[in-house]
Formats: sequence, structure tokens, C-alpha cells
Amino acid sequence: MTRVLIVDDSPTETYVLREMLEKHDYEVSVAENGEDGIRQAHESAPDVILMDIVMPGVNGFQATRKLSKDPATSAIPIVIISTKDQDTDRIWGMRQGARDYISKPVTEQELLEKVQAALGG
Repeated sequence: MTRVLIVDDSPTETYVLREMLEKHDYEVSVAENGEDGIRQAHESAPDVILMDIVMPGVNGFQATRKLSKDPATSAIPIVIISTKDQDTDRIWGMRQGARDYISKPVTEQELLEKVQAALGG
């Protein structure tokens, strides 16, 4: 079973993403901020990480950069999912090490396609 870590401080957003993924047999865990997401990525080594940008403390850009530069977690693909939808945000996210970038609100089809692509499928 494919394991997905959602890093997002919005309970509503997390619920929506979890529902979409679990319906398609993904195993989902959740971190409420960037710092917790980094810790969980080290502890559970998920197959893919869905990362929000705007969070208190360590934001999604910072967490993505830390995970992609750490040899222990650099192989885990990160897909940024954010309300920040400017080209500069997208480019910056990819420069931090994200594999892909989705603007909210996310459709189920787009989410599944991006997760599969990040996994190399």
C-alpha cells in the first residue's frame, strides 16, 4: 500500500485530501506543520509527501528544502499543494526540491495523477 504524508495546517484541507486518497487505497498520515512533517518523514519514510506552503513556524518551502537536501529523505518525492498559485511560487517550490506543484482547490483526478507521476507511475 502506498503511504502518503500530508503536511498541512488546515483540518478541512487535510480531511478533503485524506478522503480522496483513502478512497483509492492510499495509506495516509498527517502532519500539522513543517517541523512535524520533517520529523514524520524521517520516522515513517512515506512514499510521497503532499506539502502545503503557508504554515506557522517552518513553512512548506523551508520543509521541502530541508527534506530534499537531507540524504535520508531526498528520495521521497514532494508535491506542493498550495493556494499560492503565482508562477514565482511554482518556480520557487520546484527550486526547493518539489517534484510537482498543484494549486488549491485540488480535484481528485488531478491529485491522483500528480501522486502517481511523483511515484514514477
